[in-house]
Amino acid sequence: MPSHRLITVDAMRRMDDAAIAAGVPGIELMRRAGAAVAARAAAMVPASSRILVLCGPGNNGGDGFVAACLLGRNGYAVELVCSVPVESLTGDAALAAADWQGVVLTEADPVGAALVVDALFGAGLSRDLDGAAKALIERVAAAGVPVLAVDVPSGIDGDTGVMRGVALRARETVTFVALKPGHLLQPGRDHCGHLHVADIGIGDAALEQGLVGTPRVWRNGPDLWGGTFPRLDAVSHKYTRGHVLALSGPAFKTGAIRLAARAALRVGAGLVTVASPAAAMAENAAHLTAIMLTPCETADDLDDLLVDERLNVILAGPGLGSGEATRERVAVAAGVGRSLVLDADALTSFKGEVDQLASLIADGGGQAVLTPHAGEFGRLFSGTDAVDPTASKLDRALRAASLVGAVVVLKGADTIVAAPNGRAAINDHATPHLGTAGSGDVLAGLVAGLLAQGMPAFEAACAAVWLHGDAGLRHGPGLIAEDLPEMMPSVLHALLTSPRNSSTARCRTAPAPWSR
Repeated sequence: MPSHRLITVDAMRRMDDAAIAAGVPGIELMRRAGAAVAARAAAMVPASSRILVLCGPGNNGGDGFVAACLLGRNGYAVELVCSVPVESLTGDAALAAADWQGVVLTEADPVGAALVVDALFGAGLSRDLDGAAKALIERVAAAGVPVLAVDVPSGIDGDTGVMRGVALRARETVTFVALKPGHLLQPGRDHCGHLHVADIGIGDAALEQGLVGTPRVWRNGPDLWGGTFPRLDAVSHKYTRGHVLALSGPAFKTGAIRLAARAALRVGAGLVTVASPAAAMAENAAHLTAIMLTPCETADDLDDLLVDERLNVILAGPGLGSGEATRERVAVAAGVGRSLVLDADALTSFKGEVDQLASLIADGGGQAVLTPHAGEFGRLFSGTDAVDPTASKLDRALRAASLVGAVVVLKGADTIVAAPNGRAAINDHATPHLGTAGSGDVLAGLVAGLLAQGMPAFEAACAAVWLHGDAGLRHGPGLIAEDLPEMMPSVLHALLTSPRNSSTARCRTAPAPWSR
């Protein structure tokens, strides 16, 4: 299983079934899972510490029983609480429970414990928690004891990241085979803490069977798009690195497009030109040096500029203004078949008319990337199933990409990049410090700069989101949008010189099964 591929809860079930059908007993898979949990628990607290293990009614609870047995045998003071009568357990969970020789408690007292192992409910939880289960989770949360979650923190939906009424907030989470979307989608991501993926020996054939027919979703990182990332050679020059045309808005509204243009140049585009209305020429000229400037007043002027086929990417939206004039420029830009990046006002100008925008993109035949935040997304796709409030953010982004026929970057704390062919990536390589004015304009420029250098649209969008996040992480507090393009040299140097970098630092492979 590639480390970046995400699997659904259903796919995980089918992998388990396929492995069992191939001859691996289910209880052996459970013992391996429980051993990985025990190993992580032992790494979190000193020997002989008091550990409270919470077990639920399913296989997740069975993993907890295995972990409790191993921890107890290795000198930890283990207390085990089962949320259901032990005699009601069935299958492998019952076999695991039979190995537990200690007392099974019905009430939990987390106060004073060094660690709580949360094996109550797994990733397949699809209902809101209530009653005794809810009260138990609230009691543990109130105690402030560190939590190690098994698979996902109890109360988090593994496919969507949605909180089912109430959820524990874990310091660390051990999951199995691969991450699930709910580990990265908010609010699930905030509840998982540090993520560890344990290999429990499913086997390649079972992995392949489980993945058949499942969504093609990845955790965003260089291992996903690094093979298409532009690299220079001895014959590279500015004309081989592409030319971005960035459309400026009117006077006093030009800062956003300059941020985007500088980002495109910093990420490696050979040339960048800002196309500016006459009234904004002096304003733009006062701030531009390496970025070129040309007059462009109307959609007809843009059409004339695009006779030059070396202008291979058009960036429209930041500060451009909403309305008919912008719609006309987008129509011209889409019609020439070049790569297109649409953000901000270029999206809002098509409020509720995504079909028209989709037709323009399809008729032009070029690749397009849209970079909306939640508000812009809601306006553009209003009246479609892409804004269905019952759908996960991942599903909404995929629906949107299919509707518009373009790559959609749905921005946020868990930015999603979705392609019309059903591929998607979830980004967790970022920081809240990116929530500052102009940050999104920089992202649009990064996408444009990578498209100019020949990256395919999906990979360019994924890479831009990751580079944007990496710049924010490197800078930290005090970040403003102007800082982001200036961080690109250090971001790119680290990316291009280190085959494995910080994108995987927060998702570790769990230790081999602990002694049993």
